[in-house]
Amino acid sequence: MIRNQQIAVLTIRLLLGFILFFQGFGKVFTFGLDNVYKNFFQASYSELLPDFLLLFTSYYTSLVELIGGFLLIIGFKRDYTLYVLASVLVIVTIGHGLKNPIWDLSHVMYRAILLISLLLLPKNLDIFSIDNYYINYKSKKQR
Repeated sequence: MIRNQQIAVLTIRLLLGFILFFQGFGKVFTFGLDNVYKNFFQASYSELLPDFLLLFTSYYTSLVELIGGFLLIIGFKRDYTLYVLASVLVIVTIGHGLKNPIWDLSHVMYRAILLISLLLLPKNLDIFSIDNYYINYKSKKQR
């Protein structure tokens, strides 16, 4: 049973990591951060929010998705990464809510469920990670 739980945590972490990594990758390398800002954020929210906030949010969310997704994939600083990624999900929810109060939550909700699951599941189940390798290495070195 414990192995199933460990594989479940790994699967959740990899799914969320790859989803966010590829989303960030597309924004940073395929569209380009300036295009994301101009064509998505500025075009959709310029009448609702100040320009400096739109610029910051477009860069912040895109880079956090890319870097945070990668960190989840390799399992490095998992909890801190999840905290920062949670901030992105809150920002996205607020942004979509401002634009259209009744909007399709499907693209945010399943990411939130995966993220919250990782936060609630015991961290010691996440054995296939750099964090776990480091903990084991450190404890062996102290012996």
